[in-house]
Amino acid sequence: PSINAEQYRPHDFEKHARRQGNSKWKSHIWVAVDGKKVAMWRTELFKYYKHAANGASGTVRRQFHRDEFIPCSGCGKQRRFRLRTKQLCRVYHDALLAKSTWKCADRPYDRITCGDPEERGSRKKYRGCPRASYCRGCTICSCVGCLICRFVDCGCRNCTDFMENANP
Repeated sequence: PSINAEQYRPHDFEKHARRQGNSKWKSHIWVAVDGKKVAMWRTELFKYYKHAANGASGTVRRQFHRDEFIPCSGCGKQRRFRLRTKQLCRVYHDALLAKSTWKCADRPYDRITCGDPEERGSRKKYRGCPRASYCRGCTICSCVGCLICRFVDCGCRNCTDFMENANP
């Protein structure tokens, strides 16, 4: 039986074909390429798959940025920056640009001074990656540029290059 492709998501199509599995719809859906039957994940079509289920849904699949540290220029202690929102990313970004002159007292949200103790070394290795808490930078938690951590009104090279080359 045929189905109207506009009404079905890949999961529904897989269910219709009675090939339900552990979210392996990419290998259960086949397309014809040059007269040959090829699994969806082996084709160039998969690069352009833009279904809403692929995007962020809730807090689990949001764009993720791991916590970063910047040393204080006064006391030399490493201070944690949690990059959860655009505002927190902007605070970190501005501190990174002024890294040589940044001080503990410059934090707008946390009242912290150079006299406060530094975070323990065992605690510093946990940067908040959803895959592994002790991650040192994987593809999930390391961001090279997005609309959360790059800014239109910033004149730094990273932000300028990202805004010039980003797709609308």
